[in-house]
Amino acid sequence: MKLNIKPQAQKFLADKIPTGSHVILTTDDGSNNYSSIGATCELADKFQLIIVNQPDTKFSTVIENNAGYKMNMLPFEEYLFGSGLNLDFSHGALVLGDNGGAMDRAVSVVDWRNVTKETEEELREKMKRIGDQIC
Repeated sequence: MKLNIKPQAQKFLADKIPTGSHVILTTDDGSNNYSSIGATCELADKFQLIIVNQPDTKFSTVIENNAGYKMNMLPFEEYLFGSGLNLDFSHGALVLGDNGGAMDRAVSVVDWRNVTKETEEELREKMKRIGDQIC
């Protein structure tokens, strides 16, 4: 998998993600531990870049990129992306797209370098509390 990070996006990301950082490209739809969405009502229509201290072994698919990031994704999310995967910056937001067009016009950047991951039980309890408020 290859991601072309366009110059405007690289400029925007320069002060947010240091070169050489471990970055995860994933959905923000409740399907992984990095998502704050608690249900499948947002299934695969929102994406995020997660900055982490170390690689997460679940995210084993390598994404080659031209910005010097050590980037990975979940193997089962590969089907979401077509040829020509790219990240641009337009109208004040990161835009993820491929040859088929824009997939998300508001990709978020989330810094998890100083965050303690929630356990499965903590995440489940949180989703019970807020699940009906976030869809």
